[in-house]
Amino acid sequence: MRRTDDDETIKKRSGWVIPLAVFLVTFLLSAGFLLFYLAPSGPALFDKQVNPTARSEMVTLRLAGRTFYIPANYLLYAGTRQGGDRKDIAIFALLPNLTGWSNWDAEAFASNSADSKVVYLTIKADKLGLSEEQKLARVYKDYLEPGSGHPGPAGLTQYSFREDTGYRSEDLYVGQGAKGPIVMRCVKPLREVPNPSCLRETVLFPGISLSYRFKRTHLGDWQEIAAKVDRLITSFEKSR
Repeated sequence: MRRTDDDETIKKRSGWVIPLAVFLVTFLLSAGFLLFYLAPSGPALFDKQVNPTARSEMVTLRLAGRTFYIPANYLLYAGTRQGGDRKDIAIFALLPNLTGWSNWDAEAFASNSADSKVVYLTIKADKLGLSEEQKLARVYKDYLEPGSGHPGPAGLTQYSFREDTGYRSEDLYVGQGAKGPIVMRCVKPLREVPNPSCLRETVLFPGISLSYRFKRTHLGDWQEIAAKVDRLITSFEKSR
């Protein structure tokens, strides 16, 4: 009798265990399906994949109310060549004439040496963007060494940052451009940084900023680079 009772108990328990297991499996599969197809996805890997092209057809890109027409061989990421609305546009070009990527210049574009001729530019939406003059007065000034400021290359004034700031590994260079001061931060040449770069950040239009960086070796050509960058960006607005 005892064995019969035990068998009966086992049968009763197994009667709800199997349906419960089936329910749980079905629930998990359904939840996974919904998450995969309905949840918002992050930016595709393709969007940020560096994949140069020699093709020069115009790509129409819209950013913060402005439309840019940029040849495909200037666009750093493959996904950007799909066109459309963007929060930022990454571009690269080659000195001295800021030409786009080509098969002939593939090796030069791939170089990251101290004298590399590649210039990397970024156009991005920036509602709170400060002009270079404002950034110099409101941000950098408080981090400079007291009394620093001496003649630098090609008419620039060179400033040193204090050692207790996050800019201690950089030098600050200020030059006078046609529209006001041009401000650049350049990484110091160090053993661990054998190929330092310089960075300029400026307001392109209200709500849109432009930054570009180039190797410090070319700092003496800062005026020529600034002028050619201006012409290049202007051509992207007018080209169709």
